[in-house]
Amino acid sequence: MFSSSTKEVPQDIAAVPRHIAVIMDGNGRWAKKRMMPRVFGHKRGVEALRDTVRACDALGVGYLTVFAFSNENWRRPQDEVSFLMGLFLKVLSGEVSRMHEKNIRLKIVGNREHFGPELVALIDAAEEKTAANTGLTLSIAADYGGRWDVINATHKMLAEHPELSTCFTEDDLSPYLAMAYAPEPDLFIRTGGEQRISNFLLWQLAYTELYFSDMLWPDFDRKTLEVAIDWYHGRERRFGRISEQLQSSC
Repeated sequence: MFSSSTKEVPQDIAAVPRHIAVIMDGNGRWAKKRMMPRVFGHKRGVEALRDTVRACDALGVGYLTVFAFSNENWRRPQDEVSFLMGLFLKVLSGEVSRMHEKNIRLKIVGNREHFGPELVALIDAAEEKTAANTGLTLSIAADYGGRWDVINATHKMLAEHPELSTCFTEDDLSPYLAMAYAPEPDLFIRTGGEQRISNFLLWQLAYTELYFSDMLWPDFDRKTLEVAIDWYHGRERRFGRISEQLQSSC
């Protein structure tokens, strides 16, 4: 299990972020600017994700987690939701073999109760097929929310350990979180100009560096990713300490 940045200071801060989390925002606006239906933006967004996966793999990023569909996105127009579910099915059907060939491990995190049986079966098969891969871990958050994650983890913990109902610690709860298999993100990127985390990885982003870009997601590419990583290099990661403590430890 990976250590928590709120409990101990990470000692292995690498030049390249070990874990990057992304909110892929701006697909609909990208399409609207081009006088096209929103669904065309989502299709182009899949291409941007494909490019980003390749870039992260080439740069040595160990974990990439992207927010594909939130608990709150069910509020969108029904035709758009239906299209997104169909696109998810299509991507899983068409991309998993290529990911497997590239030694990429795929994880889908979120609440699967609202997904149809065909989609759930594809998710299970994709995760099983890539489970032993040792390269980049791509996590897709689908029907995910940070509050759902914490509540779901608490229910699971108490189901297995009812004696913790009156008192439990971070160490007790952490193994039941959806992203327990990954280190906390070093760098968070949100495209589309909005500056909020929108209920994404609330627990895991405690000490993550937050980078916001005005670029719409379909235009995101390796060059833009490298700009974000360069910005990350300039951050002073103190984890509760002061600058003088960092300088004295050099």
